[in-house]
Amino acid sequence: METALSARGLTKRFPGVLALDSVDFHARAGEVHALMGENGAGKSTLIKILTGVYSYDAGQMFLDGKAIQPVSPLHAQRLRIATVYQEVNLIPALSVAENIYLGRMPKRWGGFGGIDSRAMIRGAKNSLAQLDVHIDVTKPVQSFSVALQQMVAIARSLSMSAKVLILDEPTSSLDRPEVEQLFSTMRRLKENGLAIIFVTHFLDQVYAISDRITVLRNGRLVGEHLARDLPRLKLVSEMVGRDVAELKHGGAADRQSAPLSPFVEAKGLGRSGAVGPLDLSIGRGEIVGLAGLLGSGRTETARLLFAADKPDAGTITVDGRTQHLGNPRNAIALGFAFCPEDRKVAGILPDLSIRENIVVALQARRGWWRPIPLRKQREMAEKYIAALRIATNDAEKPIRLLSGGNQQKAILARWLAASPTLLILDEPTRGIDVGAKAEISALVEKLCAEGMSLLFISSELEEVAALCSRVIVLRDRQKVGELSGSDVTEKAILTKVAG
Repeated sequence: METALSARGLTKRFPGVLALDSVDFHARAGEVHALMGENGAGKSTLIKILTGVYSYDAGQMFLDGKAIQPVSPLHAQRLRIATVYQEVNLIPALSVAENIYLGRMPKRWGGFGGIDSRAMIRGAKNSLAQLDVHIDVTKPVQSFSVALQQMVAIARSLSMSAKVLILDEPTSSLDRPEVEQLFSTMRRLKENGLAIIFVTHFLDQVYAISDRITVLRNGRLVGEHLARDLPRLKLVSEMVGRDVAELKHGGAADRQSAPLSPFVEAKGLGRSGAVGPLDLSIGRGEIVGLAGLLGSGRTETARLLFAADKPDAGTITVDGRTQHLGNPRNAIALGFAFCPEDRKVAGILPDLSIRENIVVALQARRGWWRPIPLRKQREMAEKYIAALRIATNDAEKPIRLLSGGNQQKAILARWLAASPTLLILDEPTRGIDVGAKAEISALVEKLCAEGMSLLFISSELEEVAALCSRVIVLRDRQKVGELSGSDVTEKAILTKVAG
């Protein structure tokens, strides 16, 4: 097929990071081309270069065989490269027609007679009709569902005569019928010769709609394949960088194999648009893993268990008693603790001291009317700084000045100071050095031996297989399997992830 948009040798550097390393990419007219990869693979950087958000340090881009270099999103639109983002970038209070023609509204009498509303409404209706969508285009866009808002965003791209349409996680907020409606639209558009770049984490959807798949890992091109020629297991292997043939067959020799009586148990726990209803149990002194690709529902499950998000289905029992967790404060009162995936955004309090970051969970548990004396705070901070070997000579300096690994240790110290019964760890070793990883893994095993229950989430399958006595595998926001004892191996996890 004719190549609509191509990139050759694209390279992008940020301070201390090579985000893209000489990447080639080709989007063909009349094809849906899926762009796949885990966190840090380079997908977002590539999309931002294609759409003019970022400049590139080396390489070339071509549209219909002609060299181009988009310098802004507006320039990319004028080159007929359109993007529909995961968070639909429409103005809620404006009408559908106004959103479709925003920044280029038709004018009367050569621009001297104001906006030609009739022409704008007529054009908006025609653009939506190409998608088989028939709605009142004079209504505010906020009065329509997310699925219809995405159709409006796509219609805006069509009204600009786009040759390339980039859909960045378009199905993340859609239910199944809405996904089918979107896929029907995508098929119609590719039949009309549009090149569609589809970014998603859902394997089932990739194989349902894509003609071609490009896989990135750590900023490099791993492979470009026809979807029909790429087995799921090979796709997942390329994404995570682990070849099934090279993985060990046996689990850890000392892994707990006898079933433990549940300490925390969730039944049918789920939230629409986040993760489907699933069962999960964790015994005292047990490490249970959650495994799956990015977007599989791992973090969403952890947040439901900690009541950071409210479930719309299921129950949670602790020591056999049903608990109604309305918010994280109630979860903390039960002895739950949660180290989030993004420590800089949802973990540390950057401008507070290391000491204040360590004692904040215990203070919240005690209640703000019972302040912890400053002397006691300092003793606790020094105790955990020493125990976890946090690299600092002053507990009073802002935590933002610590390295990523030491920030992670400080968050762990925060929860250990509160003596939790259940510790939820979401990617506790991401972005930290090998030494800090080893220390955190050793700490996890020590806490388990002391009787603490742990829910462990990691993209590193080797880490999951080494630490966990049971592993719950998620794919496309659904529980697809559970492994225990000697069956917990990288190969078994990877096979279930791939489906």
